[in-house]
Amino acid sequence: MKEISDTIPELYVLGAGPGDPELITVKGYRILQKAKAVLYDNLANKDLLSLTPDGCEHIYVGKQPYGDYTPQEQIHQLIKHFAFNKGTVVRLKGGDPFIFGRGFEEVLFARENGIKTCFIPGITSMQASGLEDIPLTHRTISESVWIVTGTKKDGRLSADLQLAIQSKATVVIYMGMKKLDEIAQTYIEAGCGNMPAAIIQHASLPNQKSVRGMVKDLPELAESNQLTYPAIIIIGEVTNLSN
Repeated sequence: MKEISDTIPELYVLGAGPGDPELITVKGYRILQKAKAVLYDNLANKDLLSLTPDGCEHIYVGKQPYGDYTPQEQIHQLIKHFAFNKGTVVRLKGGDPFIFGRGFEEVLFARENGIKTCFIPGITSMQASGLEDIPLTHRTISESVWIVTGTKKDGRLSADLQLAIQSKATVVIYMGMKKLDEIAQTYIEAGCGNMPAAIIQHASLPNQKSVRGMVKDLPELAESNQLTYPAIIIIGEVTNLSN
């Protein structure tokens, strides 16, 4: 007879970290070992799926940058289906699910449908900047961090960037590689085109690569060094400390 605990619908929204599978949390590691179904994103390292038990279903629900994607409504229905039919569902999302990951939307949907939820944080990609000797804060240099999305729901660059430029904060831009020209121009128009900046692609993975320069030159630097998404853009004096 099936144990009652196996049939209780529950959703774990789990951060897979920036890429390196060894950077997942111990709690995340443990939850994957009891998963009945895993809905995983494009940026979640597929090696993590090997931690799941025999019989666990793996369902890809990724979103290719500026390409094919699984609609969020379909992901919601998959969560509902597997939670009530399998029990323990893990929503495995790259980085941290609550930082530009739409993770809380899935938590709310699950709760509205009577599904128990649990959030397990992950290391977000900007925290892997230290692997390139870029601290996000540094005494006397940067006392805060401003995180900005490069692509809003309507496709536009966030207007918050203009406010961030006015501060001394380290600015981190997610999903901004398609907006490099606009980002550079925004800094130039603010008189800050010479601000040090960096781009890090595939942070924490063996194929990680990066480039540094001035923010005004980022479009050319990205092209000449063949940098594309997934990548984070870091702007501020902290990107120049190792020099």
